Amino acid sequence: MSDDESKEEKELDLSSADVVTKYKLAAEIVNKALQAVLAECKAGTKVVELCDRGDSYIKTQTASVYKNAKKKIDKGVAFPTCVSLNNTVCHFSPLAGDETALSEGDIVKIDLGCHIDGFVAVVAHTHVLQEGPVTGRAADVLAAANTAAEVALRLVRPGKKTRDVSEAIQKVAAAYDCKVAEGVLSHQMKQFVIDGNKVILSVSNPETRVDESEFEENEVYAIDIVTSTGEGKPKLLDERQTTVYKRAVDKSYHLKMKASRFIFSEISQKFPLMPFTARQLEEKRARLGLVECVNHELLQPYPVLHEKTGDLVAHIKFTVLLMPNGSDRITGHSVQDVQPSSTVDDPEIKSWLAMGIKSKKKGGGKKKKGL
Repeated sequence: MSDDESKEEKELDLSSADVVTKYKLAAEIVNKALQAVLAECKAGTKVVELCDRGDSYIKTQTASVYKNAKKKIDKGVAFPTCVSLNNTVCHFSPLAGDETALSEGDIVKIDLGCHIDGFVAVVAHTHVLQEGPVTGRAADVLAAANTAAEVALRLVRPGKKTRDVSEAIQKVAAAYDCKVAEGVLSHQMKQFVIDGNKVILSVSNPETRVDESEFEENEVYAIDIVTSTGEGKPKLLDERQTTVYKRAVDKSYHLKMKASRFIFSEISQKFPLMPFTARQLEEKRARLGLVECVNHELLQPYPVLHEKTGDLVAHIKFTVLLMPNGSDRITGHSVQDVQPSSTVDDPEIKSWLAMGIKSKKKGGGKKKKGL
């Protein structure tokens, strides 16, 4: 590898100021997109309208940045806007004709992502559609998710291991008499990679195993936390609700149906690396073609999962940069007033929450030498 190539490869992580700038610009756009969707969360509003609002905001804002760059910079939606209600866990981004609408008292989970030059910022936020403070079990499940997110932010740091985070968020959820949902993964992210190899497993079970790894400086993570008042074992109830997919770039297969080949060609051109929603495709052909593509593993589906009716689910996701001076959470939204039925008295959880986010300079570092 030449020096130029080596330099270019090195600059693709947070050691490059340009990379940090792109992450932070993507985060600024995604945070504002979340605010735009939240502003339209009113009883009677259709979920599909909210999803379109989030996606169109990201597309409009990303179109106006890096317009005069010397080389074309890919940018736009990194994860299509999903709005999941009540006991629905995630990934609900319905097709255009869907009539699902918000009602007063709904627990609304908004999940979306943006990228600039492949550097991804994602966010998920939970909001209860009501005036005044949130109480009862809705407050418990929200407090569990938010407190777990605060603990995770402090434990995702160089030297700590992925298992430390998994165990901590489960302990926090239990303190509010809630469960962490199985199957939810937090991923390291790299340029054009939304689900890298380093993974934090929220709950270990026989079906899902991941290798333990250690966090390192200059890494980026999407920390994804889902808490439930139910069993924490979400199920796929209806495959037809699944509309979010990502192309599996390492798979190939000669598709038999003309509709499948048409759709896969469209996906390869428009969404070669990032997740997308079927709503963005030519609908009649998509309905036929997506099935064959999924059956032969050309596409990875993001299923719509549900806890049992009556269970309440909260979802918090944020992007964190592991900078040399500490962790920098770049996505998120302030939480509404919640009054959970229990307070956290566990000394270990309190000690985690008391940890600083910024790193202290190590002895003998550059700062001391310059004194």
